[in-house]
Amino acid sequence: MSKTIDFYFDFISPYSYIAHKKIIGLNLRNNFNYKAILLGGLHNLGNITAPAFNERKMKNMKNDCILISKKNNIPFKWNDKFPINSLDLMRGFLFVDKAKKDQFIDLNFDAYWKDNVDISLKENINKILSECNIEQNLFENGIKDQNIKDELKKLTEKAFKLEVFGAPTFVVNNKLFWGQDRLEYALEELSS
Repeated sequence: MSKTIDFYFDFISPYSYIAHKKIIGLNLRNNFNYKAILLGGLHNLGNITAPAFNERKMKNMKNDCILISKKNNIPFKWNDKFPINSLDLMRGFLFVDKAKKDQFIDLNFDAYWKDNVDISLKENINKILSECNIEQNLFENGIKDQNIKDELKKLTEKAFKLEVFGAPTFVVNNKLFWGQDRLEYALEELSS
């Protein structure tokens, strides 16, 4: 039996942000193993057209995120720059020191989905790095390291092999739960 829940996420996923905020609100962060994936890469592997590139889905997704956030008292603003390329940020999550990962996650999610900041811009990334006390040059070199590149690719491929097709996805006891609205089911499975 699992003692934690694997949480597959990407910073560009508004539903990952909502799930993250729910986890924080329940004070259950230690029950989750955050697994960085590149959502665009996952979609490419599965030959999936992302909702961001379907006008009707996109409109519904915006409204849905606002509705869910409001109901759960989660501060939320649809980002004007959606979608962005999250490659450097997802590699960054893998690179940053374990002691700084939680703050890195919180600041990136909040900047993008609460404060409407374009976190693909270097100057905005640098502000987040500064708040996390992460040296900018070290970070920039770290995300170019082949081991970090390979790790993100492997995590994304592993997620695909597990039949993960979107974010967030929770995996516990070899069972997959897709979507922020399945958090409760994943938690029930963890405690069963």
